[in-house]
Amino acid sequence: MSNHLFDALTAFIPEPGKVFLETPEGSKLTYRDVLARSAQYAGALQKLGVKPGDRVAVQVEKTPDALMVYLGTIRAGAVFLPLNTAYTPAEVAYFVGDAEPAVFVCDPQKADALAGTAQKEGARLQTLNARGEGTLRDLADTMPEDFTTVAREDEDLAAILYTSGTTGRSKGAMLSHGNLASNSQTMVKVWRFTEDDVLLHALPIFHTHGLFVATNCLMMAGGSMLFLPKFDLDQVLALLPRATAMMGVPTFYTRLLASEAFTKDLVGHFRLFISGSAPLSAEVHRAFLDRTGHAILERYGMTETNMNTSNPYDGDRRPGTVGFPLPGVGLRIADPKTGREVSPGEVGIIEIKGPNVFQGYWRMPEKTSQEFRVDGYFITGDMGRIDEDGYVSIVGRSKDLIISGGFNVYPAEVEALLDELPGVAESAVIGVPHPDFGEAVVAVLAAKPDSVLDEDTVLAPIRDRLAKFKQPKKVHVLEALPRNTMGKIQKNVLRDQFKGDFS
Repeated sequence: MSNHLFDALTAFIPEPGKVFLETPEGSKLTYRDVLARSAQYAGALQKLGVKPGDRVAVQVEKTPDALMVYLGTIRAGAVFLPLNTAYTPAEVAYFVGDAEPAVFVCDPQKADALAGTAQKEGARLQTLNARGEGTLRDLADTMPEDFTTVAREDEDLAAILYTSGTTGRSKGAMLSHGNLASNSQTMVKVWRFTEDDVLLHALPIFHTHGLFVATNCLMMAGGSMLFLPKFDLDQVLALLPRATAMMGVPTFYTRLLASEAFTKDLVGHFRLFISGSAPLSAEVHRAFLDRTGHAILERYGMTETNMNTSNPYDGDRRPGTVGFPLPGVGLRIADPKTGREVSPGEVGIIEIKGPNVFQGYWRMPEKTSQEFRVDGYFITGDMGRIDEDGYVSIVGRSKDLIISGGFNVYPAEVEALLDELPGVAESAVIGVPHPDFGEAVVAVLAAKPDSVLDEDTVLAPIRDRLAKFKQPKKVHVLEALPRNTMGKIQKNVLRDQFKGDFS
């Protein structure tokens, strides 16, 4: 019996005794252990009444057992629903109420607060903590180490991932076995992953980056992982000599660069550094190259599509771009209103078509239809352009577009200039209400250590480099810019914080 995704994940196991995963404490799982342990969790879920197509919601800390729950869910033919560990009980109540999972797994310390939600929605509540202890673990321990994996085809659902919900209520992106398998298979080839790779894994696994990109790719290649519960600078520095590849968000790389212990000798053997989930500044890209000799490979993906583009493995990895569309992925830049493709070099909305594109939003058929063109292209909401060499650049989200006095201002263009200023660590450009212009451009900055920024020192160097309508009308300096768990700057928080600047 074929299970499309699990078969793809386990097609190239080089040797059952090979280490698949090792924690900083030294505990290890071989590929043989992975097959046995995922079988036990699949059996446990079946024992709890999970049937093919049922949802299994999971809000637990990153552990090897949590990863086995994911694989066990796929083997049981169910749909995996990972939830951010930072979500409050009120937020979790929405997701559980919307997805109606058959089983909901949480930390034992949160069980009392979440028991009512689980009971209300008819979900069996199970627990699992950071030490791998809990009722689900106990049940799995009693299950056989072999399991007849449930048959699932490529169009069957494998996962539901909820979008961040910065505007309106969160939407559940439905990802099929085919979506996840095809995308990871493509990335293994494009990024040249093999059984010889050791991936330094410091990303969370409730998000597509850490779970469906990092873990799936590594497993499909038959490689090994150094599996950290989170990004810890000292642990990462200690483990870098043992790794060949790392996937991270830009914050990982800025933290490494801030450490004097991060040297070229430490990573001279390295094969590949990949960055995603948030824009990597050209300054960080250049600083990393100067320090290590490695050009970070930046790529572009999203919850609804996984990976869409990548800078080349061989060739020029251009700062400020996300490279070229992946093989089999169609990408075009369109006018947001008409849907007509714009000329090369012009800014428009990025639209994607391919086997990686999700099946739609869970129980939101009208929203789903709104987000697709009649020819099947998905409207991403990201604004971008394609240059004369075919490189794709992201200039911001469509909702971040600022219209000031009737003129369009793309925040990324202004941010690129601000980030070049000597005392600026990072910047965010937002639009806030203005009585005359409709929206005014506002810059929010974080200063580098021992740097002092004020409005005059920030604006003076860019006055001759930007049209007047693009220049910030006000500058704020914060200790740090607000970010979500994946390192993305939360511009919605900043817009709310400074909405009264001109009232």
